[in-house]
Amino acid sequence: MVAIKDLTTIDYTSLFIAAFTVLIGLKTIISVLEWGINKLGLETKWIKARRQEHELLIQTSEGLVELQRKHSEDVMRSDKNDAEIRQDIKNLIDMFKNLTDLFIKKEIDDMRWEINNFANKIADGRHCNKDSYKHCLKTYHKYEKILRENGLENGEVEISIELINESYREKLKNGF
Repeated sequence: MVAIKDLTTIDYTSLFIAAFTVLIGLKTIISVLEWGINKLGLETKWIKARRQEHELLIQTSEGLVELQRKHSEDVMRSDKNDAEIRQDIKNLIDMFKNLTDLFIKKEIDDMRWEINNFANKIADGRHCNKDSYKHCLKTYHKYEKILRENGLENGEVEISIELINESYREKLKNGF
């Protein structure tokens, strides 16, 4: 019971100050010892570990700088490649558009030639059967459709198709 009573009479503030003073003293002694060891050029395990950590930190920092530089170069290279790919795609699109335009022009010219050639046969008085007329009229409808779809105008086969239609009506009236 006396021990418990003694514990209640302890001055905790003094105890705290004493402990704090001892810790500061230990820290000061360690700092002085460390300074002396460094001046003598000796290396302890603790100092060696700190030095190695410092070197590792510097190495890691340099590695990160190098990685950042490489990343920047890769990003620039990637952007350049993306621009080249975009340009190549644009060139391909333009090329396909030009090829499509050429194909459409050729198809229009072929149909125009076919219609005009058939009209010339009729004008020359050559015999043409019913299927030839039907084929030529279908070709004309395709021709007109292609012209409409591409915003072009018909100005070259109007007279020929009128001649073909008149001849076809006459043949139908008279019976093929």
